[in-house]
Amino acid sequence: MQNYKYISLITLIGILTLFSCNKNEIEVVPDQDFNENWLFLKDTIPNGETIALDDSSWRTLNLPHDWAIEGPFDKKNNARNGGLPIDGIAWYRKHFTIDSKYQNKHVSIEFDGVMDNSTVFINGHNVGERHYGYSGFEYDLTPFIKFGENNVIAVQLAPEILSERWYPGAGIYRNVRLKINENVHIPQWGTFITTPKVTSDMAEVNIETKIKNTTNKTQEVVLETTILDTKNTSVAVSSKKITLSNNAQDKQTQVINVPNPLLWDIGKPNLYKAISRIKIDNVLVDEFETEFGIRTIAFKKEGFYLNGKAVELNGVCMHHDLGPLGAAVNYRATERQMQIMQQMGANALRTSHNPPSTELLQVCDRLGIVVIDEAFDEWKEAKVPNGYHKYFDQWAETDLRDMIKRDRNHPSVIMWSIGNEILEQGKKDGWKIAKMLNDICHNEDNSRPTTAGFNYYPASFVNKLAHQIDVVGVNYKPAYYGEIREQNPEMIFYGSETSSQTSTRGYYDLPLDSDVKRETRQVSSYDVTVGPPWAYSPDVEFAAQEANPHSLGEFIWTGFDYLGEPTPYGGRDNSTNGYWNDDWPSHASYFAPVDLCGFPKDRFYLYQSQWTTEPMVHVLPHWNWEGKEGQTIPVYAYTNCDEVELFVNGKSFGKKIKGKDLTDVFTEYRGFKDSGYEFKKGIYKSKYRLSWNVPYQPGSIKVIAYKNGKEIVSKEIKTAGKPAKIKLIADRSSIDADGKDLSFITVRIEDKDGNLCPNADNLVNFHVKGAGVLEAVGNGNSASLESFQENFIKAFYGQCLLIVKSTKDMGEIHIEATSKTLDSDSLTIETK
Repeated sequence: MQNYKYISLITLIGILTLFSCNKNEIEVVPDQDFNENWLFLKDTIPNGETIALDDSSWRTLNLPHDWAIEGPFDKKNNARNGGLPIDGIAWYRKHFTIDSKYQNKHVSIEFDGVMDNSTVFINGHNVGERHYGYSGFEYDLTPFIKFGENNVIAVQLAPEILSERWYPGAGIYRNVRLKINENVHIPQWGTFITTPKVTSDMAEVNIETKIKNTTNKTQEVVLETTILDTKNTSVAVSSKKITLSNNAQDKQTQVINVPNPLLWDIGKPNLYKAISRIKIDNVLVDEFETEFGIRTIAFKKEGFYLNGKAVELNGVCMHHDLGPLGAAVNYRATERQMQIMQQMGANALRTSHNPPSTELLQVCDRLGIVVIDEAFDEWKEAKVPNGYHKYFDQWAETDLRDMIKRDRNHPSVIMWSIGNEILEQGKKDGWKIAKMLNDICHNEDNSRPTTAGFNYYPASFVNKLAHQIDVVGVNYKPAYYGEIREQNPEMIFYGSETSSQTSTRGYYDLPLDSDVKRETRQVSSYDVTVGPPWAYSPDVEFAAQEANPHSLGEFIWTGFDYLGEPTPYGGRDNSTNGYWNDDWPSHASYFAPVDLCGFPKDRFYLYQSQWTTEPMVHVLPHWNWEGKEGQTIPVYAYTNCDEVELFVNGKSFGKKIKGKDLTDVFTEYRGFKDSGYEFKKGIYKSKYRLSWNVPYQPGSIKVIAYKNGKEIVSKEIKTAGKPAKIKLIADRSSIDADGKDLSFITVRIEDKDGNLCPNADNLVNFHVKGAGVLEAVGNGNSASLESFQENFIKAFYGQCLLIVKSTKDMGEIHIEATSKTLDSDSLTIETK
């Protein structure tokens, strides 16, 4: 009898609970991916926002979208911006319906970035304008939504040529989300998480949460925050009752202790989640998820400390384009870039010179890479005719605050940069703007220091800009590190932009000298030909960092080659507004140790030899020098081992000891003085490279690296025969069937024995069928005008790249590559 009563009581409670839930349950609607089925037209049309406009002939596409990468290349588009059509008026429109059951909810739309000068309309009503293409923003659509009916959102863009010094891209090039919230909810960027106290036993997690009440009455709510660990297990919960005034926003602070925390660190990217829930009368009305890391950072004049340990910053500067994919953000493409940087030994990134995509910071969070988050390349003084100086007075504070609010929960972000090489360095009152921006950063986030990249020396110090920020970045001044420390003994500084060495993957120019040969529009991969006048070889920076251990480290220019700014080619041409067209068709930079496609140049291994500990050795050049039999060929080796022995066709040419046997490197020092630029050309004796001069005979070159007298690692390059076949190598054999994931396929031209043919330039055709589509092609040739959008491209020094994107169909992608006179190759990629 007792058991019967017990069962009946449980049943009754269950029925009442179910009835209660059905009666009071509120649907919490997740943010919706709003990227699909937009209509696009690049044209100046009147009233493009009108609901009744006939847009049936417009192109249908999915976002993110960069129209400029589709080309064509043209000199009139200006080589400094990549020679691609970034400017002009364009419209995006999307028809959508919101169920009438949501008519009492709050509707907004969030754009991660629109390039640029955007105006957004909903059902013909202007809801906002934004000029800076790198800023994210959100607009309230609620007053203008027609629930249960057709709605039209329209976005007009008006990007201008020479708005940047590089390739900015064009279009709605970052992600878009539609948000349907209750009238009491956590707004955009509504949490701010810091970890001010961390020990091995306990971490104090400080969470500030904004709650917005858009109703006309006071609301009694409960804020409940749950922290999940790396295994999604709840480790701490905090609950707080709050009274919200009508039509107001409130900020609440919770301090939550997390036991035995797993720290976020370089190479150990442990990530937690904070789940913030808003409840009214015990009913869930909003849920907001924030990913964060538990870690401590400290900047001292002796160095940078992460979790109490000194870390040397082996950093790279990166522009935001993704090579053949253009500026349209893609998580996998971004992840691949940073994985390649990690393989080189990089542990830090500077987002040059603008707010990055959210995806980039997510990638760095998840890989364990620290980030300098940079806001501006211009303040009020112009570098290019249509740059940010046009909008600085009106928008700088908003753009800077928005960047910080958006990015401040990312554990990877360690500094806020307020500018790069800004021209106010040369003005006596330039410090006032630096102070204003510095104060904004501290007001929004006092947990991180500020920085900037200064290239005027000593003007940025004399005019006191360097004294307005917390950590001073110095661009291209390795010769002055000692002087800066001597004159500013308490200053914390680092090389915020270094080297600017230029080279072309696979191209070797003989004899070795320091002159760029403009007729080739390529730069030797021996990396002794520097290029632009401010540049110097990486070896010079290595030595400067070694001699000045108080420097936090360096950020090389750049990690990847990028579109636009085709240095060292390009210059002044009065027929095109005075900018960078005289060496057309060069359209992309040559700065990086990795080319536009992600293929390592030889310099990649020079950095790897300094920044990594896993034993490695690299040898250059290739060994195909037909017609130079008997002539002397310089051979270089890079290693992190003790010594290297070179063998040519099996014959030893002796061992060289790293740090003792020196190699001549052409270089130029440059310092900025009040009177102008000072140059000093000469030969630098590098202890970071080993070299031999050997007579060429076909066969092979082989290097063996030794540590403590023992053979550790080796590498061999053989003389390749005639091109005979294509070899396809996919970065991953399986990708997600989400319509976004990518496979990057290396295409090699090989001889019959599988050796890379280093001079091959065969035209390769691609055929893609099944559960994927051809997304882009490339070859890393900065002087080529070949389209990234075709299904064919020429190999460049034996290699090219195919990028394939999945559809939403699970199955297989079948890929075949063919070329006249070569054996074809094929492969299959699974989509899951």
